[in-house]
Amino acid sequence: MAILLMAADSTFAAKPDPQDAALLAARDAFERNNRAKLAQVAPQLEGNVLWPYVEYWQLFQRLPAARAEDVRDYLSRNSGSALAELLRTDWLKVLAKSGRWELFREEYPALSADDPDVTCYALWSRAKREDNSQREQFKTFWNAPRDLPDGCLQLARSFYKAGEIGSSEAWARFRMLVDASLMGAARRSMEFVPRAETIDPKKLAAVIRSPAKFLRNTQADYAKVADRELVIAAMTLASDTDPLAVAKLWSGGLSEKFSAEDVRYVWLMLAMNGAQRHLPEALGWFAKAGSLNDEQLAWRARIAMRTENWAELRNSIDRMSQVARNDAIWTYWYGRAERELGSPLEADGYFGRIAGEHSFYGRLASDELGVRLRIPPRAPLPTEAEIAEVSAIPGLARALALYRIDMRTEATREWLWTIRGMDDRKLLAAAELARRNEAWDRAISTADRTLVAHNFSVRYLAPYREVLAEKARSRDLEESWVLGVVRQESRFIIGAKSSAGASGLMQVMRPTAKWAAQRMRLKNFSWSRLREPEVNASLGTYYLRHVLDQFDGSPVLAAAAYNAGPSRAKLWRGTTPVEGAIFAETIPFVETRDYVKKVMANTVYYSAVLGTEPTPLKTRLGVVPARRTPEGVASIPNEPVVQ
Repeated sequence: MAILLMAADSTFAAKPDPQDAALLAARDAFERNNRAKLAQVAPQLEGNVLWPYVEYWQLFQRLPAARAEDVRDYLSRNSGSALAELLRTDWLKVLAKSGRWELFREEYPALSADDPDVTCYALWSRAKREDNSQREQFKTFWNAPRDLPDGCLQLARSFYKAGEIGSSEAWARFRMLVDASLMGAARRSMEFVPRAETIDPKKLAAVIRSPAKFLRNTQADYAKVADRELVIAAMTLASDTDPLAVAKLWSGGLSEKFSAEDVRYVWLMLAMNGAQRHLPEALGWFAKAGSLNDEQLAWRARIAMRTENWAELRNSIDRMSQVARNDAIWTYWYGRAERELGSPLEADGYFGRIAGEHSFYGRLASDELGVRLRIPPRAPLPTEAEIAEVSAIPGLARALALYRIDMRTEATREWLWTIRGMDDRKLLAAAELARRNEAWDRAISTADRTLVAHNFSVRYLAPYREVLAEKARSRDLEESWVLGVVRQESRFIIGAKSSAGASGLMQVMRPTAKWAAQRMRLKNFSWSRLREPEVNASLGTYYLRHVLDQFDGSPVLAAAAYNAGPSRAKLWRGTTPVEGAIFAETIPFVETRDYVKKVMANTVYYSAVLGTEPTPLKTRLGVVPARRTPEGVASIPNEPVVQ
């Protein structure tokens, strides 16, 4: 479950500041747009480390009418800070919307961050000056599966009016949005389709409602582009659940009614859907699809590895761009293909390129070469002078103050902005500062950034270890694996909350918590108790044990089930056993794929840091057993959903 940290540790709450109530009252007044209340509270906070926030809130509330001198004064006094960057971003949007283009052009070069809305306004600004250099950059927004930001929408309308967005560009965007299941955006994209070609909204609604039914009863006029696109849209949506049925329909004569270019497009769409559902037929569909980009070649490679077609895997990687081929993922799998195809020396050469990396594929490459894991020597600990130096940095001081009062979103933004560009020594000092303040997530993530000088005992901190170890033992779970899960779920923040509604150390969903509490006969359980480390760890390890048992003791499958839910993990199993590394790399959800790989790598490193005999990662991954028939996976109400 992707975490959005919103609640502070009780350790921060235990260190009250007399002005905290006033600061929170000021924030509440800002969020309610209560200018009078904010003006009343503000004087109490002058001199506070978070005073720049109070000033920002007041200035933001009057930003549309604010004098340029006042905004620039704030930007100057807070130069280089996350807040200055945030205000400049807000101001640029206001300037663009109000048509103050000269001032916009003066301020835009000072923006450091990449904000899509502001970038689009900048492109629109250049177009207004008849500067054609913006067209290539505009294409990156036009070709992205999302609604166009306002500036790019205005620019698209001007291009359409001038005849620079034609039928083919408009339909390509429509197809892309349908393929991403962004049907609202797809509907809105119809404004760029020539009027004579526009799809009837009622027909489009019927396709969205039941694409398979539409295909069974379609009475399309294939001479009309709108009808052809409607059929392709229906096939795209229907293939999301049954690509084999759509492929049968397509190859049964329907494809003959379309152009060669459309035929290649549909085969590619089917190949991508099929590969993500682990259909071996997808390899043949890719062969009919024509040229592929890196993402499409990646899925061609994944279905090749899933079917153990090593020659096709190597061929797919060979066709990727140089940048993609150099990625650790494809470096490792190219080496595997070489080894399986009888070229062990070439394979070792590829493994050697990444074997020193402290990552999932770095460890797998090391395992292939027989190199045991050795934790890098610990760099000299930061001196008190070094820690004092970083603690005096305003951005870090503000971040810690924000953590203390439960403003974690703002705190994390401050912290990440401030540590940009720090060298290893400063990063280690900042990590230690975070550790001392029990900001475990910042300590881990900051230590994780070092390039040469490392401290893996901070990278792999284990707060609440006694609680987690005891619960792991009681469930017969490996402690290192449980710690690996918690590190990935919450970074040990007991008040962590996800956008999906999961909570606490082990990010337990409310229905799952209720289900586990009933099964455990936990007395006096309430949702609020998930903030208690012992209760959260007890429920989380109970559920982790449950999914491990359901999935035949495979930690890879169990991790996937813990993140995406048992029902999805069940679907991803094969009809034959699958190598654990192949299973992990072929998980269709990007988030779950990344999660499983990181949990398993975390487990190896925790084992080494805690001094236990490290089991090689490849051994841990093992083989994912074939799907059982019938599959004996009991459902849990409202099981975790990946966001």
